[in-house]
Amino acid sequence: MIIDKLAIAVRKAPRVLPLAVLLSVSACVAPVGPVEVTRFSAPDRQSELGQGPIITMAAPGIDQRSLEYRSYEAAVRKELERVGYRPEFTGQGVSAGNAIATISYARSVRPSGGQRGPVSIGVGGGTGGYGSGVGVGLGFNLGGKSGDVITTELSVNIRDSNNMVIWEGRATSEAREGSALAETQLSAAKLAESLFVDFPGTSGETILVE
Repeated sequence: MIIDKLAIAVRKAPRVLPLAVLLSVSACVAPVGPVEVTRFSAPDRQSELGQGPIITMAAPGIDQRSLEYRSYEAAVRKELERVGYRPEFTGQGVSAGNAIATISYARSVRPSGGQRGPVSIGVGGGTGGYGSGVGVGLGFNLGGKSGDVITTELSVNIRDSNNMVIWEGRATSEAREGSALAETQLSAAKLAESLFVDFPGTSGETILVE
């Protein structure tokens, strides 16, 4: 475990808004809730983040040939490059200097008005175990009473060439079924951008990126 603290912050780039203000705004008629982001990093490996070559690959169980995965991979690669990495393709092989970004995603549907389950703060799971498993479950009120709610989650972990996890994060958003932000291409870009905002982020902190 490397969590020193658990903090909840709310961000609306470039301003920081109090949690109560943001939730009151989202309780109106927002078509999509803010993106909830949690990240962890190894404290003694901070200097290695955001530099050097990196390859991207699908997590086990994810079809890396699917159009959906390619949308998420393209969005993540764009953000990795923005924060300082040099993305390379898996076919180029893993050299001694390569970092590896493993990408996974999931979508679920719940009826309008249904309760949203708590988001696990422990994003380590089977990839490194940084998390505490504490549930935050801030919840997003999307307004209205009709239409199912689509929850989309993007998870990324970054490992060194020795397969040690040095950073990992999870971004979750909700949108009404049929809305633009429930579609893969737009949600992939939004989730990836939110996941890497202010990279690497404060380890153990959960933020809401509007």
